[in-house]
Amino acid sequence: MKKCVLLALAMICFAPQAWSQKGVTLEELMSAPFPEHLTAAKAANRVAWTFNQEGKRNIWVAEGPSFAARRLTAYLEDDGQPISDVNFSVDANTIVYVRGEGKNAAGQFPNPTSNPAGTEQTVWSIAWSGGTPRRVDAGDSPKISAKGTIAYMRDGQIWIAALDNGEKSRQLIVRGQNHSEEFSPDGSQLVFVSTRGDHSFIGVYDVDAKTVRFLAPSVDTDSDAVWSLDGKRIAFVRRPAEPRDTPAGYFLQPDKPHPWAIWVADVASGGAREVWHSSASSQDSYPYMAKDTGGGVIQWAADNRLVIASEQDGWQHLYSLSVEGGAPRLLTPGACEIEQWSLTPDSKIVLFNSNCGDIDRRHIWRVGLENGQPQPVTFTRGIGNPGIEWSPVVLSDGKTLAYLGSGPRLPAQTFWGKLDEPGNAKILGVDSWSNSHLAEALVMPQQVIFHADDGLEIHGQLFLPANAKAGEKKPALVFMHGGPIRQMLLGWHYMYYYANSYAMNEYLASRGYVVLSVNYRSGIGYGRAFREAPGRAGRGATEYKDIVAAGKYLQGRPDVDPSRVGLWGGSYGGFLTAMGLARNSDIFAAGVDFHGVHDWPTDNWDGKNIPPELTRLAHESSPVTSVDTWKSPVLFIHGDDDRNVYFTQTVDLVARLRARGVVIEQLVFPDDVHDFLLYRNWLAGYRAASDFFDRRLKQRGQASGAAAKTK
Repeated sequence: MKKCVLLALAMICFAPQAWSQKGVTLEELMSAPFPEHLTAAKAANRVAWTFNQEGKRNIWVAEGPSFAARRLTAYLEDDGQPISDVNFSVDANTIVYVRGEGKNAAGQFPNPTSNPAGTEQTVWSIAWSGGTPRRVDAGDSPKISAKGTIAYMRDGQIWIAALDNGEKSRQLIVRGQNHSEEFSPDGSQLVFVSTRGDHSFIGVYDVDAKTVRFLAPSVDTDSDAVWSLDGKRIAFVRRPAEPRDTPAGYFLQPDKPHPWAIWVADVASGGAREVWHSSASSQDSYPYMAKDTGGGVIQWAADNRLVIASEQDGWQHLYSLSVEGGAPRLLTPGACEIEQWSLTPDSKIVLFNSNCGDIDRRHIWRVGLENGQPQPVTFTRGIGNPGIEWSPVVLSDGKTLAYLGSGPRLPAQTFWGKLDEPGNAKILGVDSWSNSHLAEALVMPQQVIFHADDGLEIHGQLFLPANAKAGEKKPALVFMHGGPIRQMLLGWHYMYYYANSYAMNEYLASRGYVVLSVNYRSGIGYGRAFREAPGRAGRGATEYKDIVAAGKYLQGRPDVDPSRVGLWGGSYGGFLTAMGLARNSDIFAAGVDFHGVHDWPTDNWDGKNIPPELTRLAHESSPVTSVDTWKSPVLFIHGDDDRNVYFTQTVDLVARLRARGVVIEQLVFPDDVHDFLLYRNWLAGYRAASDFFDRRLKQRGQASGAAAKTK
């Protein structure tokens, strides 16, 4: 007998045994707290981070020497309000943070619980010792100065308030969209970027004089401003102006070089000069990957040297550059990529994570700025057999390292240890996994390498069911990540969205599916040429070749039933899911599409000046042009306040498929966004996906009775 439950606007029916097997449930796999936003104080050996535990998001803290972790805030509901921008005051006695997300194009804050009272995005402060948080103001991106002043953003403008609430908030009335604010080391001045459409300036606000001036204003686009350690100079990036009819749009525009330069300005005089510029080659373009993955493009280090990210050798690496100019010196050689990075308190050593020597994982390394050689810090040690590590921060004593890490059988945790003794790292907080039945119940994903029909090498992670019988042919699934500037790893992921995806793939394996997670071209980890592959996205969808190759790889395995191969993914992975069903229902028997792009020209929200021939190519590179050959059933899952992939993408495709008699199921989450803010919606979506595949790939031909099926 089946049980039914009303989820959002869709009726899902499922068998009672659908969510567990041999003691492993989806709820258990999704229950591990996910840590983010790790930050260290400058004046004490204190760290803070956020934990998302089943949708209940809170700040946790710990202090040396014992580093006993404690929860600082008390948000105890799955209310869809994320916490971000966690920062210490200079004396380490106060933490400021942001709760909530920003507005959509209509000026509305996310409200996934459909609360009639509404929601907002707000800056808060709380004492290190605990107590009731204090509301500072509506806004985001708070920064605290050495003088106890908070700068934050609201509606494209910068506001100033006192940390102790002794001064009323005031707005810096500056034309343009103003952002990326940073206080000088002494707190007397504030640098920011003022975007004016086709150009942008670097502005400096004098806190006492209450004046603003701009550094070397030009017709170009200036960004990525950083202070020198003494507060006397500012380094920034300058990108040259382009004609107003230049095609733009990440997924549609023609590939071309994006040159950039680094300038250094004297704050007192306002004088500025170029100290370095890129070559004219495409691979020496502005490193957008560094902006996307959180490492940043430029930092000011000791001895008047800059650390910059560049792909000039075809891989994202770090370089040391004198502020006086000259050739940058490579700090991180190898056929590998740097992702997140930070400086030690003395600004003489760079801590970074990368896939150097282990291309489908991440580990933390260190390198000195002066003639140093990279040395592994957490390379496969301390966790997980082997582990994955990211977000390194060195505490104020210069000796203690905190970082986030995971493994194939260990979800993300917060760790601390001595910088010179990383093998003795300890978990900060409660570890509910290492010694539980859950860790042993998970399978170890295997690295697999196969080739697309054009010869390109593709990496994947293969999840094999633990209870497979000799000679038995299993149903199989291809998983595609989103982004596409992402890479799935051989363990729990460092991003919340993909940690959930990893849990789901483990769950599907426990349900008897052979699962192949594919790192298709246009993703990261394998060099710039792989990420910027010709014909990707709306330029021809060449990455779909990799999905076809993955499907055929599974069909050729002796443990897979070639007639029962499905696929699933979210966002860009949803696009590739729809492509598979539209173009190759002969390979893919069923699919689950989470908030996918279905027609590039209508979702190219950042596009402009796209010529007609490229618009046609983008349309032809979309699933909507192949609906006539779409035969396999599909489950669509989407939040209707999606700010990344507009909900109309699913509305339009469903209408087209209904007209052609394709079997459609749908699960809609009113008022939720792209990366679901409600934990219960993640569970509902994954439950629906598992049930859908069970009915379509395990019980083919039987009546469905599932989520809002339409024809």
